[in-house]
Amino acid sequence: MKRRELLNAGSLVLLLGAHQLARGATIVAVRLWPAPDYTRLTIESDGLLVSKQVVSTAPPRLALDLEGIALNPALRELVAKVKASDPYVSDIRVTQAGPDTVRLIIELKQVAIPQVFQLPPVAAYQHRLVVDFFPPKAADPLEALIAERMKEKPGPALPSLPPVAPSPAAAADPLGELIAQQIQRPPRGSSPSSVGGDTLRLTPAPAPAKTDRLIIVALDPGHGGEDPGAVGPAGTREKDVVLQIAHLLRERINGLTINGNPMRAFLTRDADFFVPLHVRVEKARRVQADLFVSIHADAFLTPTARGASVFALSQSGASSSAARWMAEKENKADLIGGINIKMQDQHVMRALLDMSTTAQINDSLKLASAVLGEIGSVGKLHKGQVEQAGFAVLKAPDIPSVLVETAFISNPDEETKLRSGEYQEQLADAVVRGIQRYFARNPPLARNRPL
Repeated sequence: MKRRELLNAGSLVLLLGAHQLARGATIVAVRLWPAPDYTRLTIESDGLLVSKQVVSTAPPRLALDLEGIALNPALRELVAKVKASDPYVSDIRVTQAGPDTVRLIIELKQVAIPQVFQLPPVAAYQHRLVVDFFPPKAADPLEALIAERMKEKPGPALPSLPPVAPSPAAAADPLGELIAQQIQRPPRGSSPSSVGGDTLRLTPAPAPAKTDRLIIVALDPGHGGEDPGAVGPAGTREKDVVLQIAHLLRERINGLTINGNPMRAFLTRDADFFVPLHVRVEKARRVQADLFVSIHADAFLTPTARGASVFALSQSGASSSAARWMAEKENKADLIGGINIKMQDQHVMRALLDMSTTAQINDSLKLASAVLGEIGSVGKLHKGQVEQAGFAVLKAPDIPSVLVETAFISNPDEETKLRSGEYQEQLADAVVRGIQRYFARNPPLARNRPL
C-alpha cells in the first residue's frame, strides 16, 4: 500500500510541473544593488519561482508577476530598499494581485533593458530570481574617466621616485594628446603626511604646460554585491575591506605623476555591486589601462594561514598547490555573484581570456615583484616570492596584471589589521610605491591599442 502511494505521489509531481511546484515557495530575502553600470534586483526563495514580466517604455517600468507565492514581510521590505541615488529604479510597489500571485511594479528613471534569469542554489544562497536593469547603451568608461578628472580638485602630492627617463616610444600618443586638449592640470603644493608613524617630506609635482600622456592604473576590488568574498571570524567581509583599500589607492594614484605625466586610477567597481570576472578585464582594456591591480583579502582552510601574497598569471600551471586552490576559488566568483549565462557571448569570453602572452606575463612578474617587495616592508609575507596561477582576472593580453592578497581575512589577527584604517593606508602606500618602482624601470609606452 505504501509503495503504491509513493508511486502515485511521484506521478503527481511529474504531472504538476514547475508552475504548481512553485506553490508554497517562500521569499526569504530581497536585495537591491544600484550601480552606475546597472541596477540588480535579487529575490531569494526556498523554492523555484515562476515569473512573468511586462515591459513598458512610456512611462518606463517593469511589471513582474511572481506566481505561486503570497506576499510576506520579506517582499514588503523591498519598497524601502530603493535609494534616491539609484540611477535606474525610482520606486517599487508590491501587491497581492491574486490568490497566488504577487505583482511588483518597478518604476524606472530612464528606459532600461531588463534581464530576468534564475540562479540555482550555491554557497549560502538558495534559489535566486535576478532582474538586471541595463541602459540601452553602455557608458564609455574612458569618457567617464576623463570627465571625472576634469572635475578633480587640487590635492596634496605624494612622495615620488626620481624622474623616469623618457622613452623614445612615448613620443607620439594620440590618445594622450586628445586627453590633453580637455584637461588642464591644476597646480599642487606640498604638505607633510605621516604614514606608519614616519613623517615624509613631500615635493610639489611639476605642472607641465600640456599633458602628453595620461597613465591609467586599473584597480579591481574583488567580489562585491551578491558575492561577499571571504568572511572573517568577526564577520568582516572581503568585498568591503578591498573596496576601502582601492579607494585609498585611487586617492594616492590620482596625485602622482610619472616623468611629468599624470596618473589616473580607474576602479572596476567603486561601490558595493557585482562585476563578472571577464567584465573586469574588459573594463580595463576599454580605458586602455597601463596596469591592472586586483585587490583581495582571502581565506584559507585553517585560521593559522597568514601574510600577504602577490600573484601573476601562469600559462603552465600554478606555482604551488595553495596558489592553484586560491585561483580555482576566485574563478568561481561568477557562480556566487550571479551572471546571466544566456546573455554572455561565450566565444568572446573565451577569446578574451585565452589571449595572454609571454610578454604580458613577464611584465606582470616585474610588477608583482616590485609590489611584493614594498608590501613586505609593512607586514608579513605569506611567501617571499611572487606566485603564479590561472586567475581569470589576470588574463588581459596587453596589460601587465597582478593580484594582491593583502592578508588572510580568515586569520583573526590579520582580520583585525585589515579593519584598521592605519594598516589599510600602509598597504595602499606600499602598493603605490611598488607601482612607482615598476614604472621607474619600465616607462609607459605610447598607446597603440584601439579603444
